[in-house]
Amino acid sequence: MATSAKIKKTTTAAKSARKSTPQVAVASSDEHAHKFAPYHAAAGEEYMNAQQREHFRRILNQWKQDLMEEVDRTVHHMKDESANLPDPVDRATQEEEFSFELRTRDRERRLIKKIEEALESIGHQEYGYCETCGVEIGIRRLEARPTATLCIDCKTLDEIKEKQIKG
Repeated sequence: MATSAKIKKTTTAAKSARKSTPQVAVASSDEHAHKFAPYHAAAGEEYMNAQQREHFRRILNQWKQDLMEEVDRTVHHMKDESANLPDPVDRATQEEEFSFELRTRDRERRLIKKIEEALESIGHQEYGYCETCGVEIGIRRLEARPTATLCIDCKTLDEIKEKQIKG
């Protein structure tokens, strides 16, 4: 009797886990991800309406905040770890680590700029439309890459042209 109750409890837990809202991860840098509930558009819902813009505004603001916190952690880490090490190998290792962190922060600084541009385009109600052809970029693509400015077709063409130029 106790075994069947245990099986029923496990089955119920598994069913409720499947019913829960899935989480989507947006990579904020190579090793960090912010999770959010994906947007579920109603049938016939207008593209990039106020609810959708607010959804992406929240995603972008959270992403920006996460990146800014990482910048602060790096500054504190570099101040705390900055020591005049007597061993040249240790000093070189520390300098290489700092150089790597600074390159990463520079990429994140550029990403923060893109996030700010995306937030600005939300304010101007231009967010979610391809800069090249004006077509809808799409909710799922924007959830995967909230700073996307090109639809998948224009981005693919852009990448093909880049490959042809670089050889």
